[in-house]
Amino acid sequence: MKINWGAGIVLAIIGFVSFILFLVITMSTDKAYSHDLVTEEYYKTELEFQQQLNKESNAQHLSENIKIEKSSEGLIVHFPEELDPSQIKGKMFLYRPSNKQLDSEFPLSLSSHQLLVPDNRLVGGRWNILIDWTAGNEAYFYKEEINY
Repeated sequence: MKINWGAGIVLAIIGFVSFILFLVITMSTDKAYSHDLVTEEYYKTELEFQQQLNKESNAQHLSENIKIEKSSEGLIVHFPEELDPSQIKGKMFLYRPSNKQLDSEFPLSLSSHQLLVPDNRLVGGRWNILIDWTAGNEAYFYKEEINY
């Protein structure tokens, strides 16, 4: 059977549409292509961005900023020595870009200038560490990306 050029064009269009439908259905149902937003309240977070920049500026004006070091027990966060550790309040957020279930947030309540994040809370890979804290009347913010 011989196919003329009109039938060939119709078959090519049907093949193309079928291929596009296959891709759309595969992408929308496959879990490997499921991506979440970093935060559910994206617009609210964006509106607070200038306050975060001001807090980061406050932290940079300290004589020393927060330092993070890895140890055998876990992650040690060193707060500035010039501040009273009993007045440091806030929260620390550990964000894992590749797995939302590993994210954790905990409050800061210090008795010394060091905070230990136990090794069992961290798995190997990339982590974003966000520390939003206050000391006295000043607010500070610190963020760092590490590979643990």
